[in-house]
Amino acid sequence: MSTMSQAAARPAMSLNSGGFFRRFGTWSVVWAQALVDYLHRRAAIKMLRQMNDRELRDIGLTRSQIEDAVRGFATPDFGRLR
Repeated sequence: MSTMSQAAARPAMSLNSGGFFRRFGTWSVVWAQALVDYLHRRAAIKMLRQMNDRELRDIGLTRSQIEDAVRGFATPDFGRLR
């Protein structure tokens, strides 16, 4: 067998080279889930911003708390009127 035929028989890149494709697949799932989470948060923020002040007060929020509430950082007593 000649040298040229041996080189032609070998693949240019191995699919098992360090698990590259397996890691890429894992990261793509993580990235896709982060994108879905982001889109859900943006939709929730949009919905809350469309509410009037009375509706927001009924659920215990002020306008300034909307984004924090969607992210889970709102303090329940912060917007309460005494």
